[in-house]
Order: sequence, then C-alpha cells, then structure tokens
Amino acid sequence: MNNDIQPDLNILTAWSRGYTGLGVVLTVLDDGLEKDHPDLAANYDPLASYDFNSNDPDPQPRYSDSDKNWHGTRCAGEVAAVANNGICGAGVAYNAKIGGVRMLDGSIMDIVEAQALSLQPQYIHIYSASWGPEDDGRTVDGPGVLAAAAFHKGVVQGRGGLGSIFIWASGNGGTNYDNCNCDGYTNSIYTVSVGSVLGDGHRPLYSESCPAILTTTYSSRTTSKVQIVTTDLHHRCTDKHTGTSASAPLAAGMVALALEANPALTWRDLQHLIIRASRPAHLQAEDWAENGVGRRVSHYYGYGLLDAGLLVQEAMTWTGTRPQEKCSVQAIQVPRDISSKLVISTDASSCSKSIRSLEHVQVQLSLSYSRRGDLVVALSSPMGTTSTLVTVRPYDTSQDGYQDWTFMSTHFWDENPKGIWTLQLENRGDAENTGQLTTFILHLHGTDEDMPARRSAATATDECLRRDKQGACEGERGFVGTVTWLCSPGPHPSLSPQTVAAPCTSTTAPACPTAPRATTARAAVPAPGALPWCVPAATPPATPARAPGPTTARPVPRATPSRTSPTRARSPQRAPPARPGCAGTWWLSPSWPAAAWFWQGCSTPPTGWVSVLAKVPCAVPGSGGQCDTRDRAGMLPAFPNKPVVAFPFQG
Repeated sequence: MNNDIQPDLNILTAWSRGYTGLGVVLTVLDDGLEKDHPDLAANYDPLASYDFNSNDPDPQPRYSDSDKNWHGTRCAGEVAAVANNGICGAGVAYNAKIGGVRMLDGSIMDIVEAQALSLQPQYIHIYSASWGPEDDGRTVDGPGVLAAAAFHKGVVQGRGGLGSIFIWASGNGGTNYDNCNCDGYTNSIYTVSVGSVLGDGHRPLYSESCPAILTTTYSSRTTSKVQIVTTDLHHRCTDKHTGTSASAPLAAGMVALALEANPALTWRDLQHLIIRASRPAHLQAEDWAENGVGRRVSHYYGYGLLDAGLLVQEAMTWTGTRPQEKCSVQAIQVPRDISSKLVISTDASSCSKSIRSLEHVQVQLSLSYSRRGDLVVALSSPMGTTSTLVTVRPYDTSQDGYQDWTFMSTHFWDENPKGIWTLQLENRGDAENTGQLTTFILHLHGTDEDMPARRSAATATDECLRRDKQGACEGERGFVGTVTWLCSPGPHPSLSPQTVAAPCTSTTAPACPTAPRATTARAAVPAPGALPWCVPAATPPATPARAPGPTTARPVPRATPSRTSPTRARSPQRAPPARPGCAGTWWLSPSWPAAAWFWQGCSTPPTGWVSVLAKVPCAVPGSGGQCDTRDRAGMLPAFPNKPVVAFPFQG
C-alpha cells in the first residue's frame, strides 16, 4: 500500500486528502460474497448484490468441505474491508459500499454474464471482475452476444450516462505463454485491464502480457510466504491471496477514491486519468518504449504502477473529455496469402478530421493459418509506435486461425492517427505453415481534442515524475511534512539521520523545499500530516503482493490460478512481537479523541518519540501492546476515521 523502500500504490496520500470511497458503490462479480463477515458487514450493500446461480438476492457463497468459493470474498476485502476494527485490514476504499454477485458457481452462460454486468447500472458505479476464459495458452474466447451488449449499454447508459466502470484482471496464463489479447473481456475497450507486479518490481510468472493492459498493481508469487492479506470464508482472514485476481480489486478501490474526488468522471475520463497516474519507474521489463507522445508503456505493465495519490489529485481538477469519435478503415479488399511474413499498409489520414488524439486502437482480423500459435501480429502507427498484438503461443496448435477476432492496443494513446499504419503478420514456427488473410479493418477510437496539450494537475511534481522514469525520486527520502509538503526542513532531535543533499520534490505532495536535508534510509511514510518527521525503518513493511487465486473461465471454472491475485492488506498488518528491548512497531490509532501512539514488541518505550497530542487513557482496546501517554512534542493532529498505521522502530 505504502512502502518507502520500493515504489508503492501511494494509497495513504489519497486517504490523507480525505478520500476513502464514501458515496461510491462497487460490486464484485464472482463466486459469492460472505456478506456477514465482520470486516465486510458494515459496508455490505444488498442493492449491489444478487445470486444469479440460484436466482435470489443473497450472494452468500456455497460452503462445502473443500470451501472453494472463497474468491469473491477475498477480492471484496481488498476493496472495502472496514477500517479501525482490528480484524483483517482496511480496504483501499474502506468507506465505500460493497456488493457481491454470485455467478461463477454454476453454469456460466452468456445470459448470466449479461445479467451480472447489467445489475443496477444506475446505482452501482464500479464492477470488479477477476475471471475470464481459460488461461491455457490455446483458448481464444470473449463475451457472447448478450454480454457484449451489456458492456456497451453499461458505458453508454450506466451512472446516468457517465458510464459504468468495469475493472478486469488481465489473466494468469503467463506460465502457459498465454496472451491477454486472446481474452475478449480483458481486451475490450470498455474494461480497464489490470496487470500484476511483484514487490521487487519484477513480473510474476503467471502474469500475461498484451497491449490491452492499461495499468498495474501489486501481487505476489504463488509460493511467497507473504501474499495479499484480506477477508476469507467463515469470518476468517487470509494472507494467501494472489494472482492478477488480487490486482484488479486494488485498482477498483483506487478508482472508487477518484470517483469520490470527482463523481462527474466518465468511463473514458477514468481511463485517461489511470494512464496519467500510472508510473513506469522500477517495473522491470525489456520492452519499455515511448509512444509517439512520449508516454512510456509496456506489454506487461501498461503505463505502469497505479498511484492512488496522483489519481485522486488528477481527478480533482479534471474536466471532461470531448465525445468519443470512431473511424474505421477497411485495409484490404481481397484475400492475401500469409507465408513467412506479410506486411500491409493503410492510410488513415481521413480519420484525422474527426480524431486528433487516439485512445483505443482495434484491429479486426479474419484469417486462416495452419498453426495459429506460431503467428505473431504487430501494428505500427504513423508516429513510429509498434505494438505487438499477439505473441507466439506454443500451446496453441489450432488450425482455425482468427475468425472475425478483434485485437486491441492502448499503446497509441494520445497519438494523432494521421498517416500510414502498418500491420505485420510473421510466422515464428515451421516454415511449412501457410494461411490467408481475408479481413483487416482498423478501428480508431479517440477525441477531436488535443489531449497531450492538457496540463497535468501535478504541476509541482513534474520534475520528480520525470526523474521517476529513470529511477528513485530522491526527494521522497526527506522528512514527512505536516500538511503543506512531504519533506520537513529539519530532522527530529532523537533520530540519527544521514545527510542526503537531493532536491526534495515528491510525487505525493504539492511542493517540497529544495534545501539538503537529513534523512533516514527510506523510512516508512505515513499519510501526510500524520507525522512531522520520518520514522526509522529498521524493518520496513513488506510491499503487499498479489498471489494468483482461483479464477473461473467463461465456459468452466478455472482450475489454474487465473485472475486471482494476492491483495494487499489495506492497513499495515501488525508485525510479530520482537524481543524485549530491541525492535518493535509503533501504531498510530486515531480511534480516540486524540491521536495516540502505542508500541508492540519492546518492554520499554523507545525514547525521544512524540506520542500524543493530548493526554489520553493508556488502555488501548485490542492493541496487543502498551500505551505511551507522554506528550513530547505536541505536534500530532487527531485523525478521526483513519485506519491504523504501523511503523517499525529500534528500541
């Protein structure tokens, strides 16, 4: 959630600005929701729930000896688990309302999907889904006629015409060399496709790649000891949630924060904001490239790691985009044989009359091929960007080719479509492979506005954002400020800081002073305003990772970890007690009249730390630690309705 050692989702910054999902309604389309779970019950919304498997209003999952229907409950906890109750953790949007749709625990038919996608579209704002076709590396499948119509109707009529928001996990078929452009849910222009990254910035093996991925959040390895902490069946908590299934709900929660900041955002506005609020720094991949307007993008991560603080900041001042325009170009008139390589060019200059800035680009193909998985398809724009629409899929031995299949890429975002577009089909398998291309239609979506000319709301952080492209933003190593800036001008007298003479500009604060300052090595950063200085991070909290969880395919439930991914606990989880007199954890718990610090893991409190703004009772219910009521600095403000935050210390 927030981690000062590696890049993080910057959720505490959004919370510190007062955005917690209040007034936003989300639903999780899955295998049910344990609505009476003590960490979900207060936020449960029956109007955002239904059981389409049993055709009744109760989304409670079906229990069995194997308890396989835990997926939806885990995803829901990531989004909207209640804060400050000492149970599992806090959801990203812990004041949002959450519903559940039970639809995957039975026959998964087109009509069931359409009903789920169309549930209460004037009431529900966000639909989160972590499932899709089989991630076996050979399936090419997508929504049926009814589900496809439900997507379109949702973005046109949902939320009073602003458009329903559909958040989708990109898929867990990486170990099968699957490609998410063969998944018609993930590659829909109406969904936000979310990929996964590990806490160390590397790609999990299960994560798929494709140019339909828009953004990325954390998950974990399936074998990691530390995975996503969230709610589980039978009123329990789990630390074993993982996969891209865990990544999508994190993004859904962050979108809820943005909608609270600006309820007038359309479905397209949010995609523009997500791109602007995704940071590529530290995400490891060899395919990072700049598109024609200078945006860095990857087939594994989209535009980067989603930053909740930046997303909310952009949303607050965003003005609506102009209407969506579509221009289609029929690229070939007669069939063309595919040998070792086929290159086709088409001129889309006529589209520049209606589209000045691109959004989604679709390539509709019909072709036959002797071994479909050997065919690599790529598209290049007039501005020089090349997007690989589908890579080699060694397990795909189908001879069916692609029949009226639509690939999608977000990599040309904000480019001008004017000029020559080039499609390349290349055989990467047996030289004897043959095929024929019969249809190639280029569909360009965008707006007549010059979107690159829009100034980002994060004007004070531009320098830091530029430096973040190459590496760490040194400015974030300063002391945590109280309100107006992240970096305080001086060290706390009880710390033994190192001097870091780096300009202090931050992606999470309006402005920072530029004088050199002392700092500890990447101390854990609480919400701005929570502390007037940095806290020593002897044992920094681990970055929440998402591990693959069970996902269900459209025709049948998924057996392999598909869209399920580990979810980060929304509030920092308590560390195990340390040996008396050595290391422990400070806990800020703002549930009382004034903010109080208590500690866990040391027999005596560490010296030199501010603990309370005003004297408060030392008995802290459920703290599991001890309470220090000494007012050493009197600088901590009270934060009502904020979640518990933990910071390591050396005692």
